[in-house]
Amino acid sequence: MLLRKITLEEFGAYRGTQSLDLTTKKNKPIVLIGGLNGCGKTTLLDAIQLALYGPRARCSGRGSKSYETYLRQSINRQADPARGAQIILEFTVTVDGTEHYYKVVRSWHTSGKTALKEFVNAFVDEKYGSRAKPGQHVEPELKYSRVLSQEWADHIESLLPLEVASLSFFDGEKIESLADPERAASVIESAINSLLGVSTVQQLRTDLLALQRRQKLSDEEQHLMDKIHAEEQERQAADASLENAEQQAAQRNSELVKARRALETLEAAYKQEGGNLFERRVEIEREYAQVSARLAEIRSSLVQLAAGPLPLLMMESHLKELRKQAGRERKAAESHQVLGVLEERDQWLLDMLPSEAKAAVIKKLEADRAKRAKSAGLKVDLSLSPDTLPQLSALDEALSRDKARAAELLQQAAEAAEEHVQLARQLAGVPAQSKVEAIQKEREDQLQEVARLEREHENSLNTVDELKRRLEYVSASLQRAHEEFVRTKVKAEEVERIIKYSEKARKTLEQFGDALLKRHISRLEVAMLTSFQTLMRKQGLVNDLRIDTDKFTLTLADTDGEPIDPGRLSAGERQLLAVSLLWGLMKVAGNHLPSVIDTPLGRLDSRHREHLVDRYFPYASDQVLLLSTDEEIDEYLLGRLKKSVAHTYTLVHDDTTFTTTVVEGYWWKVGASNVA
Repeated sequence: MLLRKITLEEFGAYRGTQSLDLTTKKNKPIVLIGGLNGCGKTTLLDAIQLALYGPRARCSGRGSKSYETYLRQSINRQADPARGAQIILEFTVTVDGTEHYYKVVRSWHTSGKTALKEFVNAFVDEKYGSRAKPGQHVEPELKYSRVLSQEWADHIESLLPLEVASLSFFDGEKIESLADPERAASVIESAINSLLGVSTVQQLRTDLLALQRRQKLSDEEQHLMDKIHAEEQERQAADASLENAEQQAAQRNSELVKARRALETLEAAYKQEGGNLFERRVEIEREYAQVSARLAEIRSSLVQLAAGPLPLLMMESHLKELRKQAGRERKAAESHQVLGVLEERDQWLLDMLPSEAKAAVIKKLEADRAKRAKSAGLKVDLSLSPDTLPQLSALDEALSRDKARAAELLQQAAEAAEEHVQLARQLAGVPAQSKVEAIQKEREDQLQEVARLEREHENSLNTVDELKRRLEYVSASLQRAHEEFVRTKVKAEEVERIIKYSEKARKTLEQFGDALLKRHISRLEVAMLTSFQTLMRKQGLVNDLRIDTDKFTLTLADTDGEPIDPGRLSAGERQLLAVSLLWGLMKVAGNHLPSVIDTPLGRLDSRHREHLVDRYFPYASDQVLLLSTDEEIDEYLLGRLKKSVAHTYTLVHDDTTFTTTVVEGYWWKVGASNVA
């Protein structure tokens, strides 16, 4: 499709009749339309969509208004509402190799105080392409078509589906949202199905299935078909309910993620303020009191030990000498006792001996007693009690026991003292209640909010699971009904042949559709990555790009193969990513759609703006309409873009009448005089 001309009559800020020639030339695909903020650039974009799609058009100025209210408010405030407003859009479309020229006129006016009437008139020249020669301008021979006028909504959907048009007409300031993986997934899926023809394969499979079922039916078969129809409606309802539940679950999950992040932030702030110590304050105080009591008890036990024999350990050497002295005195006492016994024995022995032998024996006995008497002599005699040695042994045993106990108590005292110091430090670090009370309350509220969202998310997931089971049950029941219908349907051989081969064709189309989908996704991955790397200032930021064939989610990877979160990209980089998505789709689709871009450079730095001007706009499509302010495409960028520009216009706004006029030329000269 190529836009040829648009004419606005009393539409929005456009007073009177304003026309723009949108035809482009080879190697000059750009039509540059300049205007300050509020001059009507977005209104012009809305007019194109409104002319094509009417109440289904996604106009930026409509919002939540009803279509009738939007049309009323779109009539220029200085115009007569009874005459109303009108949009005329002319464009060409190649159908079956032949270029057709279309002209659609959408007009509306008020009738009375409340009524509003809208008219759509379509004109077409179906042989325009056969008469037009390359490089020559040929006037179309347009003919009014009543059928097209009445069925324009369906016809434009076959030429340019609304979902596809949303990829062709976009607001540059809002395109950043397409960098979101979920939003990009829906756009990619819609584009592949509509723009690249995958939905056509699915429609063929559906048509073949309808062919299988479309036979003359008996009463029994009619009853079965009514049952099938009812179950199909039930399945559609279940499918819609499931889709709605999945959207709610996704929304709950998004809210839960945000709530958890907020809780993490509060937890970090609470911890930084010493909140954890504040919560453990009572526990720490109890532990501190317990340790203090245990330390006092240990010290009391040490004092009790010190009141016993334990201090005698300081006189260990003296006790050792005392033990030796007691031994010597005991030995001396024993020797004295032995000497007395020996004198009696020696006397008894002498009395028994003959006289001639007494002298020699007496001499030996006296020598023996002298030797023993010498060992019984002491230099120092403390006259110690005979029980001294047993008492000293008992003392040694008591000292050994008390020494071990004292060592154990000292170790316990050291450990308790260390724990006592640590707890005292923790108590000293506990913040005042007033310091953490506010953040503690906020944290508790956030904890309750997270718990609530977790319950709601779990409930939504349970609802999704339940609806999935219901959908599976309904689908299985519907499949059984179809199988029963096929089994019970008895018709001619031709009907059976149709059913057999249509089923085979459906399976073939299913395989073909899967293969076509994978092929388009593979081509789209390459086109998007090439486009993004072409536009990016940071050449090494993204090294790979993948699209999931099931969920159509977009994944970026760096040079190490690690995934890149789109949230890490700057606003300008996300805008370039979204532009690359659209550019890649246009490349894969063959650049056969116009690109209408409103405020294309709003959030980009100078380098990225140059990249878009040099590398994207001249190659985005066979026709590119740029709606720009003087600060976006300024005199410098205009010079770089000049060689690719076919037409330039400036939207001149009169601040006194609040109306806009279209004037040829741009703020700076592009083959025309400065008109602004």
